[in-house]
Parts: sequence; structure tokens; C-alpha cells
Amino acid sequence: MTRKYLMAGNWKMHKTVKEAQAYVETFLPLVKEETEREIMLAPSFTALYALADLLKDTNVVLGAQNCHWEDEGAFTGEVSPKMLAELGVTYVIIGHSERRHIFGETDEVIRGKIEAALRHGLRPIMCVGETLDERVAGDTMVVLERQLREGLKGFSAADLKNLVLAYEPVWAIGTGKTATPEIAQEAHAFCRKILSDMFGDDFAQSIRILYGGSVKPENVVGLMAQTDIDGALVGGASLSPESFSRIVCFGRET
Repeated sequence: MTRKYLMAGNWKMHKTVKEAQAYVETFLPLVKEETEREIMLAPSFTALYALADLLKDTNVVLGAQNCHWEDEGAFTGEVSPKMLAELGVTYVIIGHSERRHIFGETDEVIRGKIEAALRHGLRPIMCVGETLDERVAGDTMVVLERQLREGLKGFSAADLKNLVLAYEPVWAIGTGKTATPEIAQEAHAFCRKILSDMFGDDFAQSIRILYGGSVKPENVVGLMAQTDIDGALVGGASLSPESFSRIVCFGRET
């Protein structure tokens, strides 16, 4: 089964609205010929409205970095999926390791956010991954299985047809350390096996699994050559339009 690459840029807490607009004006011409790979940018919440207008009718879609599990309510500082959908957001990143480990999000919270995103027609990018201590202890697969089974408990394959998974080893995020292609492939294949156990092989083979963790123009080709890696969730290297365009168009002239 052919799965279309998704190359996603997660800017985290970077770029003002003006900086985001300037980025897009530089970035779009660099990737305008790329039609075989899906491209996503996830700016900070403050820049979503401005970029929604700039990305309209282009080959780049808009993503959000997080959402709440309720449509509205007394949740100061939160943003609901209902609000994101109104802006024209396509994807929402859920369960990023920084949300799990800095802000204490549990598998149960992540499950609620996935349900809320789906309810409003958003496509969740669910992040999973182990810490360095968990990898050293030999618990990588235990952690991944728990995160998948708990985070996706209660859903059907039909519910999750627009799900994207992202494997992000915590020890490789923002550290400059990248999982070797072989390490990444092993984790991706394991995640696909768990998805098959939960929802059937057809579902597992249709779901895209991205790799995230210090992806750069220099290592993207080797990572994307792996059987079960279907794109990248890129942090630091997505902050430069030139760098991210090279990642998006890996293996081609840009």
C-alpha cells in the first residue's frame, strides 16, 4: 500500500505573526512544485489566523500544535478544536513529548484530545516515544505499546481513518541526536504491529507514521528510505524556510 509522505514543521514557541508571514512568503516558492508529498506548517496559535489566509489555495496545509478536549468552557489559556476548525486548520499535533513531560499530559488526556479533534473534522497527529532512561532500561516497546493502547482505547478503525502517528524518541528531540534509520524503522514497525493487533492489518498499513527527533536535511534521505517511515515531524530544522524546504523536497533539486 502506498502512503503519501507528510512533511510537517512544528515551530513550537517561535515566530511572531510578522516573522511567520515572512517565512511563508519565502517558503512557498521553494516548495511550489512539490505535489507528491503533503506539507504542513504548525505555527504558534497567534499566527494561525494570518497563515490560514496566506496558505489558502497553496500546496501547504495548516496545523496546530495542541488543542483542548472540550469545545468551550472555563479553561483559561486553552484553545478548542472547534476554534481551530473555524480557522481552516487541517492537522493538530496531540501528545507531543513536551506536552507529556513538561505539562504532564497523560494517555487519558491525549485520548480525550484525539476524540475532540476528530469530532470537529481535524486530523490528529498523535505523538509517541520513549525517554532515554526508558530506552536504556530496554522498555522502549513497552512504553510505545502502552501509549498506543491507552491513547487509542475505545476507538474503531473507522473512527481513526484520518489519524497520523509520529514516533518521537524523547532523547532525540532538540538534542542533535537522531535515531539511526535502523532504530527508527524498528520502532515504526513495532507501532504498526500494535495498530494491526488493535484495528486490523488493513488499517495498520494505511496509517502514516512520521519520524520526529532532530531531523535535518543531512539525515532525512536515510530516514525516509525506511519501509515504515512515512514522513517527518520536524522541529528546529523547520524554523528556516530554506532548511525545511530541503527536507520537504529531499532527494530532489530545490
